[in-house]
This record gives sequence, structure tokens and C-alpha cells, in this order.
Amino acid sequence: MTRSWGRGWFHYTLPGAWVALVFCCLAFTPSLLPRGGILQGALCGINAAIGYGFGVAGAWVWRAFADREARAARRRSWLIFAVVASICVVISYVSGLIWQSELRDLMGVGTPGLTQQVLMPVVAVLFFVALVALSRALRHLYLWLSRVLQRWVGPKAARAVGWTLVVGGTYLVVSGLLLGSLADLANQIFSTNNGITKAGVTQPTSPQRSGGPGSLISWESLGREGRSFVGTGPSAADISNFTGTTSPEPIRAFAGLDSADDSQAQAQLAVDDLERAGGFDRSYLMVATTTGSGWVSPGAADSFEYMTGGDSAIVAMQYSFLPSWISYLVDQAKAREAGRDLFDAVYQRWLERPKNNRPKLIIFGESLGSFGAEAAFSGEQDLANRTSGALLVGPPSFNTLHQEFTTNREPASTQLQPIYQNGRIVRFDNGTASAVEPVGEPWAGTRILYVQHASDPIVWWSPALLLHAPDWMSEPPGADALPVQWLPFITFWQISADLPNAAGVPAGHGHLYTPSYVESWATVLQPPGWTAAKQEALNLIIAET
Repeated sequence: MTRSWGRGWFHYTLPGAWVALVFCCLAFTPSLLPRGGILQGALCGINAAIGYGFGVAGAWVWRAFADREARAARRRSWLIFAVVASICVVISYVSGLIWQSELRDLMGVGTPGLTQQVLMPVVAVLFFVALVALSRALRHLYLWLSRVLQRWVGPKAARAVGWTLVVGGTYLVVSGLLLGSLADLANQIFSTNNGITKAGVTQPTSPQRSGGPGSLISWESLGREGRSFVGTGPSAADISNFTGTTSPEPIRAFAGLDSADDSQAQAQLAVDDLERAGGFDRSYLMVATTTGSGWVSPGAADSFEYMTGGDSAIVAMQYSFLPSWISYLVDQAKAREAGRDLFDAVYQRWLERPKNNRPKLIIFGESLGSFGAEAAFSGEQDLANRTSGALLVGPPSFNTLHQEFTTNREPASTQLQPIYQNGRIVRFDNGTASAVEPVGEPWAGTRILYVQHASDPIVWWSPALLLHAPDWMSEPPGADALPVQWLPFITFWQISADLPNAAGVPAGHGHLYTPSYVESWATVLQPPGWTAAKQEALNLIIAET
């Protein structure tokens, strides 16, 4: 019998403890964003539990090959472990503080309070104990099932069937019942928010907005984010003050989940309202795929309208009640469907107009919206043939076209800033002041621009991080990032922990792209007479949105 600390559910073996220590210490290494003490504690606990499992499994395999029983760890061995663990944890903790301080300096983030640092070890222990106890509960369930099954089948078959039932049942509970139920619950909770109107948002009095006079779509059906989208934004007077010329009122068309029965009906209704407002008679028409509950970045929409002098229309639609970070995990199919349905409906109506009387068709999507925006296209040439430009911001790693362009990039370029087909149509910008690569190469016709921060976990997170090192980790880090060392399992959890805080950093870092909108739209649209002075003035306006 192995000597262990504690009794029952809370005893721990020495081999498991050693590997848990290694995993815990490695959890202090930097990822993409600064971490507070509570989050750091959770990471340490999760990684330590994973390491403990590997340590126990490794010891079991070694004993099987050595053909011997487990031996009790001596008290002196535990004392040695305690001393080494104390030293290693202190060194790792101090190193982690230094790395976190460097990251905060790069992003201009304040230092977390002392309370979080005090709570860190408490949180780490709670996560470790809970996860190890959970794994033991599953093991006890497996043993119990095996004993029950042995009444009807042999021991080997009973163990195999018992293991299959436990593993399969756990997967179904986590992926189906647990995550599915949580998603349904979240959907119900956030559906109540859909009826709320944000403070300061009022029903438009302009017929150029959905929900306004003469609109085919009611104000009440637009949803919380839809009402915010059509009820805000620059007026004709605001744009005239910026351009110094008389400007028309920008058109904004939107269909909410309550506006029609399904995605295709929503898309058709949004396009009908767009046409009613005169959207196809403007010089520029943007098809915007929203994120989650219908959010369209105010900075992106406003920049587009100012830069086009108000001679523009934007059409969008809601596909979920869930906020962006939850939709990112569970609403990918809905985003794909909405993006395809909306663009197809717009494009069909656009084709019906005379060739010399069609607006420039522009595509926009941010975060999960970029995933949906890509859905209507098969590749680079399809984007070039059917649009006049696209701006895709903060694209998740599972974006089909983004993945294709990145994977098939020029060998000399990096994953952080890839060059695809010598930049003839598609290019990438990391959000810094540097020019978009490849500098000096022709970029005629349709321009497709991806903007992605080196510090944005939405862009770089992937399940593949569990077992495979991505190229970007071996490349020089971006301007607002530290080198990230890939470690099996550990790095995956570190980047995963960055996801909830992706928008919790200052603008220009993580998943906040407001400072990039003006320059990015200028790159895509190439507006006549655009100057550095206009760009600086518009940046000041957008910074206040």
C-alpha cells in the first residue's frame, strides 16, 4: 500500500505530487494577456491536477513494466518534496510577477490589488483538490460498474465495458447535457436582455433607419443591439462637419431575431428594408455580419460612414441572444448561416440592378462576425469577384478562409503576419503603425484586409494547442506580446484562460481594435482625397465612440 498524505478522497501520492509541482510552476510562464491573481490561481490548480494525473499514470505504467507492487513513500521523501516544492513555487511565482509586469507595461494595464495575490494560492488549492476528487469519483464509478457487470460477463469484458460507459457518459454529460443545458439556460437569460433598450438610445426619426418612419421592421423586434445600432451613429450634420461638404444621412438596415421566423426570412426582410430606404442607390453598401446578439462595432460602422461622406448603407441582422464570448463557443453554425443568408440576399438584389448603377459592395465582420462573413465565399478569387473589398477583424482560428490563407502563406512570411499570393488580393495587418506587408507590391482591384493583434487570444486559440506547437510561438513576438513557450496541455489552458479577458485590456491590444478602424478602412476603401490630416481627425472622433 502506497503511503500517502491524508486519507480517503484527499490523499496524494508522491509521484503524482512531483509532476503536479512541475505543471504548477510552468503555469506561471506568460501567455498573451496579463493575468490577475485569481485567474493565475485557477490556472495553477488546473495544471497541477493535470500533472498529478500524468504522474500517477506514469508511476502505474512503470510499475507494470517493472512487475512490482507500489511501495510506500518514506517520510523523508515527503520532506524533501516539501522543501523543493517551496523553493520552486517561490521562484516561479516571482518570475511570473516579473513577466506579468512586463506584459502590463506593454499594454498600459494597472497592477492588480494585493487581495488577488493573497487569494491566488487558495484558488489554486481549491481547483486542484476539486479536480483530483472529481477524477477519483469517475474512477470509483468505473470500478463499481465493472463489479456489477461481472455478474453477467467476464472480468476483462466488464472492465472494458465499464471504462467505455464512464468515458462515453462523461463526454456526453460535458458536451451535451452540461454545455448544452448551460447554453440553453444562457440563451433564456440573455433573451430577456433582448427586450431592453440601452440608455441614451432612442427610436430613430429618420426613414433611413430600420425601426424609423416607414420602416418594414418594427422598433421592438430589432433586439437590444439592433436598436442600439440603428439608434446611434453619426448624423448627416456630424458627417458634414467632418467633411466640410453637404452629406446625406447614412442608411442603417437591421433585422432582429423577432423580426422574422428564420434566418432566410430575416435576411430577406433586412434587404427589403434596405432597398426601401434607398440603400442600393448609395455609393457604398456594407454587409456586416454581427457577433452574437447582433452587435456591430460602433467604431467600425461610424468610421465607414464618415469616410464615405455619408453616401453609404449598412445592413446587418441578429442571429443569437447570446453575447459574443458565449456565441464564440456555441453559435458557430448560426453565425455561418446568418452570414451566408444575408450576403446571398443582398447580392441577389444587387445583381438585379444595372451594372452602372450598383454600389460598391463591402464586407465587414469582427470576431465571430468575420467567421460568418467568410461563409458566403469559396476563396480569394470569389471574394474579389463578388465584392469591392472586405475588412475582417480579430478572426478566430477556426475561420475557414483565414486558415487557408495562413496555412498556404509565403514560406518566408510568418503566421503572425502572413503573406498570401504575394498580397495580390488578401493581406494581413497586426494593428501596429507599420505598413501592411508586402510593402511595394501592387494591390490593385479588390482589397481584402485581415486585422489581427499578436496579443489577441481569440485569433490564436485552438484545440490543437493541446498537443501541437503553432508556428507563431517560434516567431519573434508582436509589439505588445512576450515570447510564449509552447508546453503540451499547459499552453492550451493558458491561452484558454486569456479568452474571457480578451476585451479586458486597453484599446489596441487583445480583442479591442478601435484604434485600427480608420486606417484599415482607408486601406480597403482608398477614398478619394484622403489625407493624413483627415485620418488623424477621424481617429479622434472614433476614439470617443
